[in-house]
Amino acid sequence: MKFYKYHALGNDYLVLDCKDCKEAPSNKDIVRYCHRNFGLGSDGILYGPLPSDKADFKLRIFNPDASEAEKSGNGLRIFARYLFDSGLVQEDISFTIETLGGVVKCVVSQSGKHITVEMGKVTFDSSLIPVVGEKREVINEEFEICGEKYTYCCASVGNPHCVLPMKKVTEDLAKKIGPHIENMTSLFPNRTNVQLLEVLDRGNIKIEIWERGAGYTLASGSSSSAAASVAHKLGLCDSNITVHMPGGLIEIIIDKDFSITMSGPATKVGDYLASDELLA
Repeated sequence: MKFYKYHALGNDYLVLDCKDCKEAPSNKDIVRYCHRNFGLGSDGILYGPLPSDKADFKLRIFNPDASEAEKSGNGLRIFARYLFDSGLVQEDISFTIETLGGVVKCVVSQSGKHITVEMGKVTFDSSLIPVVGEKREVINEEFEICGEKYTYCCASVGNPHCVLPMKKVTEDLAKKIGPHIENMTSLFPNRTNVQLLEVLDRGNIKIEIWERGAGYTLASGSSSSAAASVAHKLGLCDSNITVHMPGGLIEIIIDKDFSITMSGPATKVGDYLASDELLA
């Protein structure tokens, strides 16, 4: 099986072109392909471009645990870069991609090294994220994790996010509480992505990320969109925000209706031919 590997600020994906594989791999095979030791190693598989009635292309996004993600900002940038590398789209000309989390508009520039994605409108509505309980905007609520109380806000950019504002964020804390929050299905019926949010100033935030179905992650486009939106919603940041992550920087612009434009890089790693023996 042929794969094309890319990373977006250290968040890496394997692109599987549907012309090389008529059906998406089984759950068992997805887990093996993504495994860091027994497979090719990645934070997920991007399967497409599939035909779409709603957009120019359709994309399916699989996490390394084989669950299917509604949307991924980094995944979309990588897939847009793959479409450009394959000659299916042109530089500085917009095109659309359908995901489970909605249709997005993309533009590839700087010879493929910079991609802008209109991620759609952020919602804080509990019924749309979803978050259990009466219909409300999930802002500054509290729960207890590992014996400590935390304030949290929730948002959806087509996929669910739980953002925890705090004075200082660390990788260790994200790894400690992230898996507990992700799998708190009594509150998050579809599980959730988790971001620890530290506001640096009116135009900069720092986040640590625990990604649903993938674990600790160096960077995430949808997490950047959600965390920046929460910072803006709380009045802590303006509408143009640079998101600092262990893997690098993403630029977020928030419109008045909380529509998000995300910009960042995507880098090609190489072409991989997986042996059949890998799946044995």
